[in-house]
Amino acid sequence: MEQIFFTIGLALIVSLIVGPFLIPVLRVFKFGQNIREEGPKRHLAKAGTPTIGGLIFLCGIVVAVLVMAEKPYSSGIIALLGITLAFGLVGFLDDFLKILRKQNLGLKAKQKLAAEFLIALVFAYVAVSLLGRGTVIGIPFSHLTVDLGVWYYPLLALVVVSATNTVNLTDGLDGLAAGCMVISAIGYILISLLAVNTGFLQGIAVNSSDLTVFAAAIVGGCLGFLRFNFHPARVFMGDCGSLALGGALAGLAILTRSELVLIILGGVYVLEALSVLIQVISFQTRGKRIFRMSPLHHHFELGGWSEVKVVTVFWAAAVVFTFFGVMSFVAMVV
Repeated sequence: MEQIFFTIGLALIVSLIVGPFLIPVLRVFKFGQNIREEGPKRHLAKAGTPTIGGLIFLCGIVVAVLVMAEKPYSSGIIALLGITLAFGLVGFLDDFLKILRKQNLGLKAKQKLAAEFLIALVFAYVAVSLLGRGTVIGIPFSHLTVDLGVWYYPLLALVVVSATNTVNLTDGLDGLAAGCMVISAIGYILISLLAVNTGFLQGIAVNSSDLTVFAAAIVGGCLGFLRFNFHPARVFMGDCGSLALGGALAGLAILTRSELVLIILGGVYVLEALSVLIQVISFQTRGKRIFRMSPLHHHFELGGWSEVKVVTVFWAAAVVFTFFGVMSFVAMVV
């Protein structure tokens, strides 16, 4: 347990140190956020707020993991950091193009999806072939497992790409995505401890503490980032941060054999994505909108809720979803 708290503390401290140095640099280089005009009007006041702030917690995560992991260059650590930083790079390119073009359009959707699926398939090969992850998945709230064989690869790709993009959709209000990720990562600290102690990860070539250290680093890094991102935000994480966090969460789910649990634990991200899907389908088929605006957090904003109230309620929902997600995993392994 000491290792977990020290990891959280180190990632937190590094993020708190990096933030005051990075934010002025982003301002100097005019790495400001472009706000889409169709969004809530009060968001227009946020235009120019520095973005690509995800670099703050990525520094915290990387430093904490490399310092606190028992074997910092083990295959498990490299795989988790690899998927996180790879998605962070895709997000960085997307953010940079938006800034360069001075509009809220970065990489084309096809380019972004192609890069995401490529990273997912590389991670699939590493997890299954090099780490011995296998192709068995657990069914939440039961002891049932299913060996998907070759069909596991498309499932893994879907989990990774869905996680990255749903976290990206959630990153629309000050502190929303970072706070939800702190809660989700705490859930994965508990899940990784349970998975290791019950032998659920038998056969996977991952050091027993790698998963907990990595999840703890996410908690600390995002807590430090919230110092600068909570309302009124001094910096935004950008796609650089949200895609990286989604990739990190997916990596933890895959290496703990809890891919389906992630649907429950990450309920806030799922609801955000569903709101967009429902809105698009309804408008294209009926010409009517179900929500005032999607993703879901904007619906409540336009309903008169303050930004802080929306974020607080969504954080509370994340706690509930994480609790049930962890309980569903307990039922799988105990």
